[in-house]
Amino acid sequence: QVQLVESGGGLVQAGGSLRLSCAASGRTFSRYVMAWFRQAPGKAREFVAAISRSGGSTAYGDSVKGRFTISRDNAKNTVYLQMNSLKPEDTAVYYCAADLYVVLTTTTSSDYDYWGQGTQVTVSS
Repeated sequence: QVQLVESGGGLVQAGGSLRLSCAASGRTFSRYVMAWFRQAPGKAREFVAAISRSGGSTAYGDSVKGRFTISRDNAKNTVYLQMNSLKPEDTAVYYCAADLYVVLTTTTSSDYDYWGQGTQVTVSS
């Protein structure tokens, strides 16, 4: 089992940048595929990005390709989401997710077993 804690959210102007972090407990972090999802008010949870166990492969949702970058540091049990060129439509609660067996390219939130509490990102116009 793994516990996830997100940080780094906040208020930023359109065009700005933020870096989210997700710290994981336990000594088996490198066995998990890690991902970021987001959920805006009144909308379904949306896939943002995922990264393989080694960090060698990544996948992105269409709405963030070219602007967001997911990375991980297995020595620090942490996954990151660097968000650049932020837009008001990026405003949402961002969640970190983990799973041992998920396919990297899945965009289905229910495929992930472990979730953090979320961190709010607000982009003002």
